[in-house]
Amino acid sequence: MTQSQAIDNLDALGLYLEAQIDGFHGLKAAEKFGDGQSNPTYLLRADSGDVVLRAKPPGDLLKSAHQVDREYRVMQALADTDVPVPKMLHLAEGGNPLGRMFFVMQYLPGRIFWDPALPELDKGDRAAIYDAMNQTLAALHGVDVGAVGLLDFGYPGNYFARQTDRWIKQYKSSVMEPNADMDRLMDWLLANMPDDETSRLVHGDYRLDNMIFAPDRPEVIAVLDWELSTLGHPLSDLAYQCMQWRLPYQAGMRGLGGLDRADIGLPTEDEYVTAYCARRGIPEIGNWNFYLAFSFFRLAAILQGVVRRAHDGNASNPQRAREMAQAIPVLAAMANDL
Repeated sequence: MTQSQAIDNLDALGLYLEAQIDGFHGLKAAEKFGDGQSNPTYLLRADSGDVVLRAKPPGDLLKSAHQVDREYRVMQALADTDVPVPKMLHLAEGGNPLGRMFFVMQYLPGRIFWDPALPELDKGDRAAIYDAMNQTLAALHGVDVGAVGLLDFGYPGNYFARQTDRWIKQYKSSVMEPNADMDRLMDWLLANMPDDETSRLVHGDYRLDNMIFAPDRPEVIAVLDWELSTLGHPLSDLAYQCMQWRLPYQAGMRGLGGLDRADIGLPTEDEYVTAYCARRGIPEIGNWNFYLAFSFFRLAAILQGVVRRAHDGNASNPQRAREMAQAIPVLAAMANDL
């Protein structure tokens, strides 16, 4: 843990949380989870039991980035729905010992799977994990946003048109060398844009390692990392997940591309999509390639921004940024192959 990531004023934080959270007492330690590039997250060990603290990173930040208050709001709103989330305990906005916004939530011990091939499980146990993921995604997209107070959580209109325009601008502002595949992909997306204003609550980064599974059964007990959540088109979440499974292991990407899913006990993409549609009560998806191509483009544009920040000397993990630079042409080529 670097000095900027450590929580030094632990005593002051403990006193603050005791005044804000019923029953909390005896803060002993703060242990950081992982070393990602987004919002630092800590396991707080206390006499009253473990909880999790998720904070904005220190330093000057873009206004639209690291909005932990949005994460808190959406998980709090989902508390009484069929979407499993940790219980929200406190949102600290200003005047707190950390000097930056953070929230505290319930700690849920369980399993996190980092490899979509699920090598740690027996072949016969793998399909049930995917089915639980599918069930949870369908439940998320079935949430009545008005009933849970999230009608203002995003913008109305054509989500894909809005997002494509946004990421084209972001990509063009950060690209350093021409990429013919990306240029062709952007033109193709604009020419094949669906006329669809469907709007539901979407996660934005729905993938296997952003959820906790029960220790002893194939059940999702928490969906995490809601930083990119908004009101949008539900097929963006579904296509994003399926795109990840198409990715190879090369260039720092962990996917299922090239693997025989039946041989390792996993559903095919068609089976997964069909199960999702049955759960949502929607017909077979037309123009599936558009949603996949959009997902490849969006991810490539995001990675290009990270690469540009690394080039400008502003990346927190330069080695990871170099891996992302290698991934961009792979994503663009795969989208063009579609």
